Amino acid sequence: MKTWMLAAVLFATPWATFAQTASVTLHGKTFSTEFATTDAQREHGLMARDHMDADHSMLFIFADDAPRAFWMKNTLIPLDILYFDSARKLVAMQLNAQPCKSDPCAIYPSGNLPARYVLELNAGTAARLQLKQGDELTITGTPAAPQ
Repeated sequence: MKTWMLAAVLFATPWATFAQTASVTLHGKTFSTEFATTDAQREHGLMARDHMDADHSMLFIFADDAPRAFWMKNTLIPLDILYFDSARKLVAMQLNAQPCKSDPCAIYPSGNLPARYVLELNAGTAARLQLKQGDELTITGTPAAPQ
């Protein structure tokens, strides 16, 4: 093996170990996550997926605090939708939101409470974790600035 190739392999491998995986933690339970920070990412969300691992989630991040409302159009798996304020405190929950394939689809609001973060988990997860208002969300990883 050429010296430069060997050096590349030796130096690249340790850096892979330090790569930070995006995750969120609630009540001591950590979920890998995908960040949705642009309008297009937030609009598409978990649409068209027929499965999400039990330890996975999607975190929608907004630039401001405002009442939020989500719907399940073209989302194929039931979800718990959790709303967090700018301090990452849980302000509202919509549990067991059901898939919707055609209009009209139900709307799942934050109850007019301002939210900056919205976390989607598999339905039933919030109940298993016994989540309640005021619970804190910890975010690991560096999302892009919300647009």
